[in-house]
Parts: sequence; structure tokens; C-alpha cells
Amino acid sequence: METNKALAKWRVRLGQFVILCLGIVILFTGSYWEDNSVVGGVLFLIGAILAGIATVGRMWCSVYISGYKKNLLVTTGPYSICRNPLYFFSLMGAVGVGLATKTFAIPLIIFILFALYYPFVIRREEKRLAGIHHEAFENYRRKTPRFIPSLLNFGEPEEYTIKPGFLRGRFTDSLWFMWLIGLLALVESLHRHSIVPVYWKLY
Repeated sequence: METNKALAKWRVRLGQFVILCLGIVILFTGSYWEDNSVVGGVLFLIGAILAGIATVGRMWCSVYISGYKKNLLVTTGPYSICRNPLYFFSLMGAVGVGLATKTFAIPLIIFILFALYYPFVIRREEKRLAGIHHEAFENYRRKTPRFIPSLLNFGEPEEYTIKPGFLRGRFTDSLWFMWLIGLLALVESLHRHSIVPVYWKLY
């Protein structure tokens, strides 16, 4: 248990460090597509759409797991279409924020970092769930994709009891993608008015 807590804490700190580094890069980075209003505008729009879907998706996941994740194997709602929908929507949101920088390089970097790190996290969490839920998790694993959602097995209950105290904090976490989109718009304005310098540009 202590090992799991230490790893979770290390994972959060590592994530915060990566976000800080990317934030510093983005703060002083411009886009070659800024002068092309069509391409830049389309990239920003796609990024905002992905971030919006990710925000709603993470909230949807939170409704099902908040207060239940540690002692119940959740297999309905978003967890009926894949075993790790929270990470799927997180990747979608992160790539969306990357596209909102009006570059292809930033979302590509985000995708590569996710692909290098999160498979390890997912395998470790699934190993823990298998140790807790045994055959129930094995049955769930056999019929439900690990990461890419499939609607073939979608199912949800007519009623579901939620725990507001747990859910409130998760909703706040889910809004980060939209807040970051707003921050990117602010950074672009600071660049445009030469308040923050641009040291390099990316495609």
C-alpha cells in the first residue's frame, strides 16, 4: 500500500514537472501558422473541440468512479466501452490543448510523452485490479478494450448512486483543459502585443 502511494505521488510530481517544462516552452514559442489565419484557426478550433469533449468525458468517468474506485470494479457507462476511459479522454484533452497552440509539434510531443509513460501506469493499475477482483476483472478484461473505446459493449444502468463529496473535486480537475485553452489565448495576445517575447517558432 505504501509503495502504491509513493508511486502515485511520484507520478503526480513527474506530471507536474513535465507540464511546467511544456508551459515554459509554450510561453516563449510562436507558431509558423499564426500568419496563416486559416490553418491556425482550424488547429485552434480542433484543439478546443477535443478539449471540450475530453472535459465532458472526464466528468462522465468521474460520475461512475468517484468514491467507488478503490473498492468496486466499475464496468458500466464509460467503463463499458474501454477499461481506461479516463486516460483516453485525458490524452484527447492534452492533444487538444497542444493543437490549440496552433502547432503540430506540441501535440506530437504530448502524444509521444503519453505513449512512453502511461502504458506503464495502465499495466500497473490493471495488475492491482486483477489482484483485487480476480475472475471478475479477467472477464471484464476479455470483453472490454484496454484503451481505444468500442461502443459494441456499451451499457449503463437506469439509475446510479453518486457521491457528491468525491465528485465535486473531480469536476474541478476536469475543467483544467478548458482553462488551459483560455491561457493559451492569453499567451497569444501577450505575444501579439510584444509583452512576452517569442524566441522560436514551431510548425
